[in-house]
Amino acid sequence: MKEGPDIALIGSLIGDPARANMLAALMAGKALTATELSAEAGITPQTASAHLRRLEESGLLIRQKQGRHRYYALADAEVGNVLETIMNLAANRGHLRTNTGPKDPALREARICYDHLAGEKGVRIFDSLIERSVLQVSGDGLALTERGRVLLSGMGIDLAPLERARRPLCRTCLDWSARRSHLAGSLGAAFLDRIIALKWARREPNSRILAFSRSGEQAFAEAFPVKANPHPH
Repeated sequence: MKEGPDIALIGSLIGDPARANMLAALMAGKALTATELSAEAGITPQTASAHLRRLEESGLLIRQKQGRHRYYALADAEVGNVLETIMNLAANRGHLRTNTGPKDPALREARICYDHLAGEKGVRIFDSLIERSVLQVSGDGLALTERGRVLLSGMGIDLAPLERARRPLCRTCLDWSARRSHLAGSLGAAFLDRIIALKWARREPNSRILAFSRSGEQAFAEAFPVKANPHPH
């Protein structure tokens, strides 16, 4: 018998179309009920419950109870990062959904990837931090510089709880739409929280889209400057 991680099991869990749609819906970082997830998957609530049970038992989802309702969410950031990576692989290989619509440009501009910012806005944050030596590539990962610590303090981001967290402070996540890296990890999550707290942008209801206001666009551009067209397409 072969030994090692059972990637076939994980692949089968993610690969089912109904489960894939439910997992994609949870990439917005919000917990959803079984009824809401059944609507996302286009299946009956009874069928959704069976799928959700499998995903929970496998460790991909967690279930939370609030009052009379039960909500489901991705188990952790690792699951979200894997799903975003698979989305990127599918896009790079030309496996795209055909039901495009007016929301697509907004998703590509700024969307939530589990708990951090993705899309062109997410890539801009990453590029800006690298250009200004806030982050530097260290081996196979990223490291925050002393200059970065000063900048983050000025932005109102408290590093102490982020560094105590079990997850990495900063890591790259390959963006499926921009095809370049954006910032994940606890620092990536902190930037998203700060952007929302400053009211530069708001989450679109029932969507992964993050909509920036006009003043928020300007404040974001000033906070994360980049060279003109550093990555021509």
